[in-house]
Amino acid sequence: MIYKKIKMKRKKNIALIAHDNRKRDLLEWAMYNKGSLKQHNLYATGTTGLLINKETGLEVTRFKSGPLGGDQQVGAKIADGIIDFVIFLWDPMEPHPHDVDVKALLRLSVVWNIPVACNRATADFLISSPLMSQEYERLLVDYESYRKESVGERIGKWGD
Repeated sequence: MIYKKIKMKRKKNIALIAHDNRKRDLLEWAMYNKGSLKQHNLYATGTTGLLINKETGLEVTRFKSGPLGGDQQVGAKIADGIIDFVIFLWDPMEPHPHDVDVKALLRLSVVWNIPVACNRATADFLISSPLMSQEYERLLVDYESYRKESVGERIGKWGD
């Protein structure tokens, strides 16, 4: 595969998302990491963004609530190269009517090779990384060249 490098700026665009049973965890995490978070641009889905803004005073760009399309809005911003980083505290013990949107969002995070934390411990490790305060070049599969190849060319590369 061919890769290209995408530069993340020093000031990251971070999406903050939490299911209802995890909102308190994310809010506590955001309060504890307020100093670090204020160095970045914050985005969040509906109620999560409102809570973080009200409780921490941090400026947050809000999308719709997750079940009303907010997860898809975040996914679109990932695909457009706007979101650099996702903290998504999801609840694995509850069924969610928008589960397919959640999976699509996580898939896009992997496709576009952006850091994603799905639990508080991983969020702690990521926010405290020295990479958070500097530019970073992430490798991304060059999907344009991949799309231009014919199926036959791709199969030929696999051998017999």
